[in-house]
Formats: sequence, C-alpha cells, structure tokens
Amino acid sequence: MRRPLPFEPLTAAAFAPFGDVVEVASASRHFTINEGYAERYDDLARIDVDREGGRPKLSIFRALPRELPFALSVIERHPLGSQAFIPMSCRPYLVVVCEGADAPDLGTLRCFTARAGQGVNYAPGTWHHPLLALEAPCDFLVIDRAGEGNNCDEVRLPAGVIWIGSTP
Repeated sequence: MRRPLPFEPLTAAAFAPFGDVVEVASASRHFTINEGYAERYDDLARIDVDREGGRPKLSIFRALPRELPFALSVIERHPLGSQAFIPMSCRPYLVVVCEGADAPDLGTLRCFTARAGQGVNYAPGTWHHPLLALEAPCDFLVIDRAGEGNNCDEVRLPAGVIWIGSTP
C-alpha cells in the first residue's frame, strides 16, 4: 500500500521535537556590527558534537535534485552529535524526519518544506532522510561531528511504501 507523505511548512514550533530551524527569526540576539554595514544574528542553533571526544567539522554537501514523486528508501540518524544544514542557495528543499529511540517510528514521519533562507539543525539521534533538493543542485554548509565512534545509523525502508508526492 502506497502511503503519501504530506508537505507542511517548516516552522520552529513544528520542528522543535527534531532540532532547530536556522533562520534570522530564531536568533537569541541581534545587533548591528561593522560600522552599521552588517547585522549579526546570534545563537541560531544548539551545536552538540563533543560526545566521546568529538569536535566540530565544517563541510559542504552538494545535493542533487530529486524528481517528484519518489519513494523514500532510507532514513538515518547521528547518535553522537547534532548535524546542521545551511543552504548556500535560495531554493526550497524538503526535510523528512521522524521520532524513535532505537529504531525509527515510521508512523511519525513528517515532511517539511524549507523556504529559501531556512536551515535545519538535527538534534543528536534524530531520524532523518538524507538531503532532498528539489529544483536544481543545492550546496549546503554542514556543521557536524568529527571523531571516533559510530555516528551514523541507517535503516532501509520498505520498498515503494512511503512516497513524497508533488512539488510543494
């Protein structure tokens, strides 16, 4: 049986069980710097990477666009650290997450539509689908954990069951 996953807007309140929405609206402090030619927005997400001696790592991921509709095939989590994705282009993308302690609870799957200018920071252990670019290749600045230990658990999903439908 095919199960479509509806789209919902990415908001800080809706995404709170899974981590942080990274956008200027989520800043704890905002002030002008550089003689008034720049604005600084502070403390946008809780970066948590120090478990078991981890350290912050900065990378760029290039996500290739997905053609809709398509079936979800895998979900993953990073139990030892948070993982932040900041889009470097002004294009929407999709964020698929679910609850679950030792295994993903597929009954709680949610698909958020991220607007241009919104990033996400997955809390440690949050089950999520890999990046889902829509219109064109999209580069993401990624802040996650480097260090020893297994920090990626992947679970294959039942083939052809959970579908991402049409363009939001």
